Amino acid sequence: MKDKLSIIKIGGNVVNSPTEMDLFLKDFAALEGYKILVHGGGKIASEVSASMGLEPKMTGGRRITDEQTLDVVTMVYAGLLNKKIVSKLQGFDCDAIGLSGADGNSIRAHKRVVKDLDYGFAGDVDAVNSGMIESLLRSGLSPVFCAITHDKKGQLLNTNADTIASELAKGLSDQLDVELLYCFEKDGVLEDVEKKDSVVEHLDARKYEHMKANGQIAEGMLPKLKNCFEALEKGVSRVVIGSPKLLKDPQRKHTTLTL
Repeated sequence: MKDKLSIIKIGGNVVNSPTEMDLFLKDFAALEGYKILVHGGGKIASEVSASMGLEPKMTGGRRITDEQTLDVVTMVYAGLLNKKIVSKLQGFDCDAIGLSGADGNSIRAHKRVVKDLDYGFAGDVDAVNSGMIESLLRSGLSPVFCAITHDKKGQLLNTNADTIASELAKGLSDQLDVELLYCFEKDGVLEDVEKKDSVVEHLDARKYEHMKANGQIAEGMLPKLKNCFEALEKGVSRVVIGSPKLLKDPQRKHTTLTL
């Protein structure tokens, strides 16, 4: 029987709220077994960009990363946010280690090929160094990944944090029984984005396509759901979208995804 691994991606407004983030990190630290945290921070990066006179550029829920923006997101994701999170987890007796994809060659990517749109220094993942990451887990460390990868040629790349979480889950699913949780401020995927209690508790690929065709899926949710279904297809045992409160109360309403 494989050992269990929980990969939890935290994002949305939770990352912007010190109080909510502290509560989440305390619950994450209390989780038993192997665990990995992946964090976003796009809103904070946008705020820092704006303070520097740089206008964030987004399309389809994804950031367009020019050279200056890459510098900002690296500073915010791999520096400010990652180290704050790691230090908080240490305070909650969770022996965490902060990582970008360049550290230990943990996540290698390539610059996204230009087709209809040039995303700049956006990275699409090529490989996850699952052996190295598993060795960290088995040594008692809980990796905390930011959304920065590298191309093994000296270039850092900005990669969607939801994608990072999905790729880690897929890469480690051969060795471990992986569950993937996407946590943000809502309780899951909503049938009606204007009604926070309209959570779709079970979402399969067919229903997802139907909701997408009807315009029921918010733009920022599209890449997240794409990553969810890809993870399931590659052997990840459980994929859930919901509130951070799920960590403390597994019975709380949420969205479970199936193929």
